[in-house]
Amino acid sequence: MRDMKDIYIAEQQRKLGTGGISRRQFIASMIAAGFVLPGALTMSERVLAAVPKKGGKMRIGLGHGSTTDSLDPGTYENGFSQNTAYMFANHLTEVGSNGELIPELAESFETDDAKTWVFKIRKGVEFHNGKTMTPDDVVASINYHRGEASKSAAKGVLSPVVDVKADGDNVIFELDGPNAGFPYIVSDYHLIIVPSVDGSIDPGAGIGTGAYSITTYEPGVRSAGVRNPNFFKEDRAHFDEVEILSLIDVTARQNALMSGEVDVIDRIDPKTVSLMGRNPNITILEKTGTLHYTFPMRVDAAPFDNYDLRMALKLSIKRQEMVDKILLGHGALGNDHPISTANAFHASDLPQREFDPEKAAAHYKKSGHSGKIQLSSSDAAFAGAVDAAQLIAASAREAGIDIEVIREPKDGYWSNVWNKKPWCACYWGGRPTEDWMFSSAYVDSSEWNDTAWKTTDGAKKFNQVVNAARGELDEAKRRQMYAEAQTLIHDDGGAIVPMFANYIMGHSNKVAHGDDVAANWDLDGGKLAERWWFA
Repeated sequence: MRDMKDIYIAEQQRKLGTGGISRRQFIASMIAAGFVLPGALTMSERVLAAVPKKGGKMRIGLGHGSTTDSLDPGTYENGFSQNTAYMFANHLTEVGSNGELIPELAESFETDDAKTWVFKIRKGVEFHNGKTMTPDDVVASINYHRGEASKSAAKGVLSPVVDVKADGDNVIFELDGPNAGFPYIVSDYHLIIVPSVDGSIDPGAGIGTGAYSITTYEPGVRSAGVRNPNFFKEDRAHFDEVEILSLIDVTARQNALMSGEVDVIDRIDPKTVSLMGRNPNITILEKTGTLHYTFPMRVDAAPFDNYDLRMALKLSIKRQEMVDKILLGHGALGNDHPISTANAFHASDLPQREFDPEKAAAHYKKSGHSGKIQLSSSDAAFAGAVDAAQLIAASAREAGIDIEVIREPKDGYWSNVWNKKPWCACYWGGRPTEDWMFSSAYVDSSEWNDTAWKTTDGAKKFNQVVNAARGELDEAKRRQMYAEAQTLIHDDGGAIVPMFANYIMGHSNKVAHGDDVAANWDLDGGKLAERWWFA
């Protein structure tokens, strides 16, 4: 049981935080409770820093962005677009700072059979153009990604949806089978809700319900917004303005934070994180989640259409060396599938793939291939991606495999190289559920299936297993199914996943946030513009 002193201190902290007493009165009360002056001053600073304050211009430096970026939500492919989307728009659901799924533009969601989902839509929410959001806007926004001609990156995750319709204050989703994790899917950052007219949306208008309305948008350069005075979340949107800058070069990004040109950055280089942490004006924030670095081989392109060639490359990689030299320990081993230990159904019994040059050489000989194999890489993929590619080339030489590393330009990497070149470097932020991750990048209907793994016997079996697991409500059976799906990717798939990386971020000491910071994406799940404040 708490004693009276603890209760008194907690009450005084509450009063200071809510403006019930002044800072001077708080300090006097703490001295009366037995604290010395320095301790009382420190405590007051901590209490006040934890209280969100309105005002200021938040400047965010991101290691993402391309001149081919667009406000069209179907095209979002990197963190610049994602953070811009979270700045000006909202979704039916969101992953909260504590990692739990909560309603957002939906007031609630429920189902009786996991096949029909009913989302009750909030009333009184306004778009930036003054239009009141309705269930019809939700239906039109979702359907934009579902059409047969749609090229949306979210088309795959919505493929189980056979119908979506408005019914009074509700939006009803009918799925082709039960899916216990469907409410997570509609938090996908592509699936923003925007205004509609006669069942259609203007995908590039940049109008949403979000915390900030867009004032500037320069693709791959900067986006900016001002606080939405009618934002429906009363305890959010603390900044007057937000500016998001594309600073792909890691040195430039880190220097911008240290010089005070920006207030927050993502993707700090593990090589310099210790040095930056010594700066008294900077706080390093590191979170472990589902972020993983990959080298996808397109199974529809030679020589990666050969199983033995793919296996030879998987066996010729020194994963621990990459974790040690690229991540400097800020991460963990990958096992050639995208499900991390942070996921509920991680296949912990699947043996870790090790470097085995003899087996690699045997598979390579069996493949019949000879000559150089090109690997495209750029630090636009992740900090150290070019060095990681060089490590792959070096270890592969021990198995008699000749890899030529192609250093690609940073600008346009995501539109010109990734998902186009036969073998390249990539990163995935991961997803909170196994089905969402598989639906985003591995099922045959996904536009983002960057390994083009669709027609092999293993791929066909994988799609069957994922479809079955989606509707399996018995947790033990679902665990077995997801373990099988991970095994199929690990063995037959085109993904080389050597490492899972921690999110390493930095911010000025003037920036404050809650004790919980979401790890589903960088920067509080990409929601820092809405959730954080200046102390």
